[in-house]
Amino acid sequence: MTIKRALISVSDKTGVVEFAKGLHELGVEIVSTGGTLKTIAAAGIPVIPVSEVTGFPEMMDGRVKTLHPKIHGGILAIRDNPEHVKAMKEHGITGIDLVAVNLYPFRETIARPDVTLAEAIENIDIGGPSMVRAAAKNYKYVTIVVDPKQYDEILERIKTDTLTEEFRLDLSRKAFLHTGLYDCAIADYLTRQVTGDEGQMPDVYCKAYTKLQDLRYGENPHQKAAFYRDPEAKGGIAFARQLHGKALSYNNIVDMEAAWNLAHEWSDRPSCVIVKHTNPCGTALGDTPLEAFQRAFEADSKSAFGGIVAFNRELDGETAAAMKPIFFEVVMAPKISQEALDILGTKKNIRLMEVPEVETEELQLRKVSGGLLVQTPDDSSETRADCKVVTDRAPTEEEWQAMEFAWKVVKHVKSNAIVLTGKDVTYGIGAGQMNRVGSADIAIAEAGDKCKGAALASDAFFPFGDTVEAAGKAGITCVIQPGGSIRDQESIDMANKYGITMVFTGHRHFRHC
Repeated sequence: MTIKRALISVSDKTGVVEFAKGLHELGVEIVSTGGTLKTIAAAGIPVIPVSEVTGFPEMMDGRVKTLHPKIHGGILAIRDNPEHVKAMKEHGITGIDLVAVNLYPFRETIARPDVTLAEAIENIDIGGPSMVRAAAKNYKYVTIVVDPKQYDEILERIKTDTLTEEFRLDLSRKAFLHTGLYDCAIADYLTRQVTGDEGQMPDVYCKAYTKLQDLRYGENPHQKAAFYRDPEAKGGIAFARQLHGKALSYNNIVDMEAAWNLAHEWSDRPSCVIVKHTNPCGTALGDTPLEAFQRAFEADSKSAFGGIVAFNRELDGETAAAMKPIFFEVVMAPKISQEALDILGTKKNIRLMEVPEVETEELQLRKVSGGLLVQTPDDSSETRADCKVVTDRAPTEEEWQAMEFAWKVVKHVKSNAIVLTGKDVTYGIGAGQMNRVGSADIAIAEAGDKCKGAALASDAFFPFGDTVEAAGKAGITCVIQPGGSIRDQESIDMANKYGITMVFTGHRHFRHC
């Protein structure tokens, strides 16, 4: 198709001068508005103000400038419809063949911590989306461009007469995605303004994600998969920077999220978490990342093979050297030193990831057939001040420390979850069993002799006294659990029988998925 007139009105002015210059050299007449007009004119490129086309000045602080029949008629007219052509002639409307528009920076505005509602509202674009949607709807006759990255290809296609209808349809698809994401961001922001911090769920859940990459497959080779990013997020796994290794898999990414979340339960000391199949097999604190890693690995070295490792501190060369002989799928840290990269970068298959730290209150989603489950994150962090001692014997200081550590870990283990620990390292973990005593048996068998004097954490209450009895026989001396069973007294009596100190937190930490 032939491009005779283009309308350019962009918030992101990346490459706009070069684009306008290229259009002008191809004989395209350019119409523009506001800041874009000034930018193009300052570069010495002929440009027509929108006000000259409409016969009306830009008004109301720029709120009204392109909302006019001489603009939208020029975009929406069906060029081979005689009635449309007649209306254009009668009203002096010139066709607009190309629209290059991107929108007010709404997301950037609301990202500022001090932004006011009035400022956010003022940065809601009206004319821009209207032009984008009009051009996208009329793709058979109009080329819509919403991304500066498309400029070079558009110019080349104009030169080579390859602005095909098929290509314009794809541009239309991208344009509607562009406005859809924009509207979702506005709706999400306004919903939060209305509901405040009360934890209310929106009447309509509106969120759009942009694809980062296709994945080789999903959980299994016969499943298709892709990785998407929340355009409003500021950090986390979707913003990880891969420094080395082959492409991430679906399962890698799922495990990375589990490991990263647990590693950041602590900020006061270096932590290391090793995850297999979303469950931690080893978790430890240390005075250094090296010590934390060594202790986490030794907690279950058999399961750690091929695991996902996360640190809450920079990965240094000394720690990397200790890790080198062992096969890990992914190693994550907020920062990876050059020395560590040089050491682990010699291993072909390991993936090295720097993950930006960010505090988030994102809602958690789970798709079900025909619908979606949405919940707030499990960010409850109970301390000993929240706990109630329910046994004859109160915990010692070391037992308190062990139970506090175990309680942070058990929150990240699949229910039914039982975790055995010392004051800063895991000994045995039982996850995902159909009954709680089954999880306890696995954890106790894994811990072996380290059960003696260990702490036991349970993500939910004990329905019977059998789990506490198993703990007592294994030599476990302290138990932390939510409490709340109608048979709590049975568990309390069993703890007293074995001299175990037990505390109730009053909070459950189920993790079903």
